[in-house]
Amino acid sequence: MTFDLVVVGGGIVGLATAYQFTQRFPGKHVAVLEKEARVAEHQTGHNSGVLHSGIYYKPGSLKAVNCRAGKRAMEAFCAEEGIAHDICGKVIVAVTDADLPALQRIYERGVANGIRCTLIDKSRLAELEPHAAGVKAIHVPEAGIVNYRQVCERLAEKVRAAGGEVVFGAKVTAVHHHADGVTAVTPVGAVTAKQLVNCGGLHSDRVARLTGQDPGAKIIPFRGEYFTLKPSAHKLCRNLIYPTPDPQFPFLGVHFTRMIDGSVECGPNAVLAFGREGYKFFALNPRDLLETLTYGGFIRMALQHWRMGLGEMWRSLNKAAFVRALQRLVPEIRAEDMEPAPAGIRAQAVAPDGGLVDDFLIQEADRVVNVCNAPSPAATASLQIGSTIVDRLTPRFT
Repeated sequence: MTFDLVVVGGGIVGLATAYQFTQRFPGKHVAVLEKEARVAEHQTGHNSGVLHSGIYYKPGSLKAVNCRAGKRAMEAFCAEEGIAHDICGKVIVAVTDADLPALQRIYERGVANGIRCTLIDKSRLAELEPHAAGVKAIHVPEAGIVNYRQVCERLAEKVRAAGGEVVFGAKVTAVHHHADGVTAVTPVGAVTAKQLVNCGGLHSDRVARLTGQDPGAKIIPFRGEYFTLKPSAHKLCRNLIYPTPDPQFPFLGVHFTRMIDGSVECGPNAVLAFGREGYKFFALNPRDLLETLTYGGFIRMALQHWRMGLGEMWRSLNKAAFVRALQRLVPEIRAEDMEPAPAGIRAQAVAPDGGLVDDFLIQEADRVVNVCNAPSPAATASLQIGSTIVDRLTPRFT
């Protein structure tokens, strides 16, 4: 099988890249290689479905720039394709006065990033989210919700309609470079192309190494566990209720999210997963776990943040502790209001010094582009990330 471009990974970033390539280069052919039997089986398919505004991210960072443009592109794509989405707004809540300095910094970032956001007092918060507790909040009316799996399915249709292919069961086991291209070896056959883009998500660092590049970081999987509110408790959350996040971590803390189907999820925590696809607490992949535990970057991170890690693990094992964390935002919630929901895995790149890579990480070589870190808000930003990658590919196709 021979193509102009091969994209590794059938999540939303990979499919958006393939789609943007077909838009920029009509007549050229792209193949998306996905190891599972359908698109969006991992991070994208377990996503909370939020259209992020970009308020949290450092001005000028890849996250900030791509999130803003990507959100506009995603809204336009959903409108054109008839995909349900809702610009419902969110509140970021300072539960106590101790949260106010961090809340102010987030607001200032929002203003710097050009986001429509407003600092609101307790009475205005009560109007927007009557059951939320807080002394102050930021109202972000442009935040929204969507079903990203549905977006992926439509992107795959568009790629096929443009003459491309989405190949399932195609786990990349080797990458060979030659004079006029690269060949990706898979169980369903070898695929040769002029250029390769790695959007492997949970396995992006491994695929990068197959291409001959050192990503400079290792993917450490963190499981995010959720509960869903029973219909009788849906009244506790109108739209999106978030806490003021800890500035030390790229995780946003447990929050409440109304989904596009009307259900309400609450969570996630962030616990070390015992496998890159370890969606259940006792799901163990010995190779993945050994690789994590022997990585110097993880050891340094764990030594620095062990208290936080133990707290997250305790909330994973103890529903009452999880409920108490949620009650900081919505005091009325009770354990009997909640039932378990499917967990997700965040592919978090960790540097050798133990630092959490907080921005998107994209590396280039002669015939390869590796997306080595694309955590939230990558789904929101995916169409713009795809466009950015195609920008980098354009000189190679002209």
